[in-house]
Amino acid sequence: MSVRRPPLIAAMLMLPALWGCGSGAPEGPPPPSTESLAAIKDAGGAPRESLGRTIDRLFDDEAVGKTDALVILKRGSVVVERYGEGVKPDSRLPGWSAGQCVTALMIGQLVSDGRLRLNESAPVPEWQRPGDPRGVITLRQLLQMRSGLRHVETTSAGTGRIEDESDRMRMLFLDGRDDMASYAEAQPLEAPAGKIFVHSSASAVILSDLAARVLSPDHDALRRRAAVSDYLRNRVLQPIGLGSAIVGYDRAGTMIGSGMIAMTARDWGNLGEFIRHTGSVGGAQILPRRWMQFMLEPSPREPGYGAGVWLNRGEASDGARLWPGAAEKDVFACLGDYGQFVIGSPGQLLTVVRIGHSDPAQAREVHDRLGALLALFPKN
Repeated sequence: MSVRRPPLIAAMLMLPALWGCGSGAPEGPPPPSTESLAAIKDAGGAPRESLGRTIDRLFDDEAVGKTDALVILKRGSVVVERYGEGVKPDSRLPGWSAGQCVTALMIGQLVSDGRLRLNESAPVPEWQRPGDPRGVITLRQLLQMRSGLRHVETTSAGTGRIEDESDRMRMLFLDGRDDMASYAEAQPLEAPAGKIFVHSSASAVILSDLAARVLSPDHDALRRRAAVSDYLRNRVLQPIGLGSAIVGYDRAGTMIGSGMIAMTARDWGNLGEFIRHTGSVGGAQILPRRWMQFMLEPSPREPGYGAGVWLNRGEASDGARLWPGAAEKDVFACLGDYGQFVIGSPGQLLTVVRIGHSDPAQAREVHDRLGALLALFPKN
């Protein structure tokens, strides 16, 4: 005679199997998407699945806004490349204030050529009049954003009145838009030259005007534009490998050096690589190494800024531009509004580009997630 097991005993025998799939079992991280795994040509020493998940987090529209492009280069080769919807590898993407790095490189070539001098008074005619206190402002101070000129980069007034807008907005889009350099150069000193650091898009526009003045002294708008365009293309953009770059100019023929530059994500990567290699391409020195070292030296008034480039120095804080105390000390970046990042990490042989559109809160999240991405890669 067969003996039937009571239902209770059968149920108890099943419990070990049920425990393994019950709701109390810890869940592992989600697998990377197929899009991110396909974007990884070479993990570059980073854990492949962790890298894939981090890439996915940088394409999370709700958290970080719209990411148009993410490009990572390791030892000069593209190891990760992913684009957002409607964006292609040959799409020209605006870097906004990240373009100020290009302006600093152009000024470096002019200094190397002997047309401008780093430690002499900036040759703005209006500042050279007898008794004008702005006459002591040097090219070095403009590059390090410590000119002392009055400038408000951002404001939350939101009244719609011109007088309540930031100087950056007025210069770029309102009463200064036709002749941005004149607007920027007309500002009075609010601090002694060289004494304080103020983040200022106006400084890059003034630098662009100085370039135009030495390249086309007659001040005709069309000739100014043509002279700067030719010099920039032949001495900076093409030698570095930024052939896709499109540069904006105002009606006075001044390059909008504060940020109206667009190029492909790979070319933004070439910019980061050029700075990482301290001014050389394929072993050929395009800009003097001493100029590149100057760009990467902390400003006397702001350790987190060099000359046209942000640095991973200073105190770690929630508002830090980069990742002091977390990422490698030699990390630098060209940063732009709306969450643009062109990051170089010489010690990791790494360049990372994120181009997109994020509101301020989302841009901060992009910052944090890019910091996590850098941490995945080993040194060397």
